Amino acid sequence: MSELLNDLQFRGLVNQITDEEGLTKVLEEEKIKLYGGFDPTADSLHIGHLLPVLVLKRFQLHGHHPIALVGGATGLIGDPSGKKAERTLNTADIVQDWSDRIKGQLSRFLDFEAEENPAIIANNYDWIGSLDVISFLRDVGKNFGINYMLAKDSVKTRIESGISFTEFSYMILQSFDFLKLYQNNDCKLQIGGSDQWGNITSGLELIRKSEENAKAYGLTIPLVTKADGTKFGKTEGGAIWLDREKTSPYEFYQFWINTDDRDVVKYLKYFTFLSQAEIEQFEQEVINAPEKRMAQKALAEEVTKLVHGEDALEQAIKISAALFSGDIKQLTGNEILEGFKDVPSTKIEEAEINLVDLLIEAKIAPSKRQAREDITNGAIYINGDRVQELDKVISNEDKIDGQFTVIRRGKKKYFLIRYA
Repeated sequence: MSELLNDLQFRGLVNQITDEEGLTKVLEEEKIKLYGGFDPTADSLHIGHLLPVLVLKRFQLHGHHPIALVGGATGLIGDPSGKKAERTLNTADIVQDWSDRIKGQLSRFLDFEAEENPAIIANNYDWIGSLDVISFLRDVGKNFGINYMLAKDSVKTRIESGISFTEFSYMILQSFDFLKLYQNNDCKLQIGGSDQWGNITSGLELIRKSEENAKAYGLTIPLVTKADGTKFGKTEGGAIWLDREKTSPYEFYQFWINTDDRDVVKYLKYFTFLSQAEIEQFEQEVINAPEKRMAQKALAEEVTKLVHGEDALEQAIKISAALFSGDIKQLTGNEILEGFKDVPSTKIEEAEINLVDLLIEAKIAPSKRQAREDITNGAIYINGDRVQELDKVISNEDKIDGQFTVIRRGKKKYFLIRYA
């Protein structure tokens, strides 16, 4: 087996290969072109997309040529794979805008300027958008038997609940993508999640029927799971996005730092470029000193740096340390916004306000009596400092960057005060 496939196997990144012996041979003999597809179903990729992107990156680091295919056409149709119901169809303008955004995100991970093996961005709208229905049915559709398509899991699982002809035809369009990339770019390998196996093998079948002596391959990656049974990449706030405006670097860092001990070694293999020896060392740390959470820290640092860069990682660590220690005053206004994005927030018009009145106005305490009790009992903290004076007035010296005051009630209940 090639060095690259050995590494992918160690990391648990190989689910199925259509022809392992043939793929091993071609990887040892030449630098191939391979592709992974990313449909623009939102204005950003999320961490569920990160694994196939990083597999493309691993191939590029071994000298191969990755093609990142943005589904400007298939994004208008909707992939039934892994879906229980039809997608809502988006307009062409929206899909085009999302396609452009995703292209930008992919450039963070793949090197499109490399001298020897630059990555390539492609958009399947370039060949599907101009395809007329007669040509599609005669030249492409004739190669697909209905029984063959019905047997694929992506279709079979939707037969009872219902599937439109639109989504039923998705498999044909993805197969056509593989054929066009094979013909135009000499692309010999498609990668995708394990739910894409049916679409990938359909593409190989179309290539076999269309090209004599064709040599092409498919490789699927396991879908990422969590040991507790909950869905990977989802939190109470929703999906974890690669766009920092949708998921801040601090939130992103916190997602990884909170990884379950049962998952952390698997995720180190999946999502980092740490060596086998380094990962095995962290595996021992999880066994011998799980309370130190060294593996989680390494995971959070490596993936945050990879996605958002060194500066964003340092800021995420700074915010995390300040919240853990309670030393809120060291944070800037922007860091306050990032770290307290999801806590209850109240806007105050007054330049100065008595603390008791503020606790009532911000609904931190239900009554003045309770507010006074909380203060005298030492349950109220302003920017990390305990305050027990009943006559305390919140003034400019209590405002971080002149914009925010962070109030904590008890050990964990935070409230953000903004000023008009």
